[in-house]
Amino acid sequence: MPVKESAPKKVATKSTRKDLAPERIAAILNGLDEAYPEVECALTHRSPWELLVATILSAQCTDVRVNMVTPALFKRFPTPQAMAKARLPELEDLIRTTGFFRNKAKSILGAAKRISDGFGGKVPETLAELITVPGAARKTANVVLGVCFGKAEGVVVDTHVFRITNRLGLAKSDTPQKVEQELMKLLPQDRWIGFSHQIIHHGRQVCDARKPKCGKCNLETLCHSEDKTWQS
Repeated sequence: MPVKESAPKKVATKSTRKDLAPERIAAILNGLDEAYPEVECALTHRSPWELLVATILSAQCTDVRVNMVTPALFKRFPTPQAMAKARLPELEDLIRTTGFFRNKAKSILGAAKRISDGFGGKVPETLAELITVPGAARKTANVVLGVCFGKAEGVVVDTHVFRITNRLGLAKSDTPQKVEQELMKLLPQDRWIGFSHQIIHHGRQVCDARKPKCGKCNLETLCHSEDKTWQS
């Protein structure tokens, strides 16, 4: 069964129509390009299958921890076909430190069987097909499609993207699914993939959930969030 993520908390902002002005959006995108020009997915992987599994494991777990777990996992089960034959207890032991390991083990075992039996052992390259794979909800599917196939069928909205786009006044919805729809209408489609990676890195390095480092943020003058810790 898919691993459910807890709903991220919304951050209050003083959002206005000016927040969505094209020149402001362009300034934010330019700022992200300056700060994170060559940003990449933080999950270590060698194939679409490995990224799919790593993304499933990353639910309510740090990427650092996932990257510590996956080498042994993929050494033991290098392909979807091999993992489809795994026993749940062994999978659980290999991924235990990622948290929620029982549900995650069921998800990746189900994914392995679905991809082996339904897609000839290859991760599908369309959103419609990929979301039929156990554990691959829309966010996970968007990660794999964007990183491995360069396909922008949606915007990845994790806790960082949800929090920061609300802080910046780019979105105002109270669920990741609705925020994604807002961002898809707001951002150029050729920015959907890179934008999420840039915002995720910004959330880890600067825009902390509890105490954002506003004094070090190159987007500070564009941000009107009520929980700013520094004002220029």
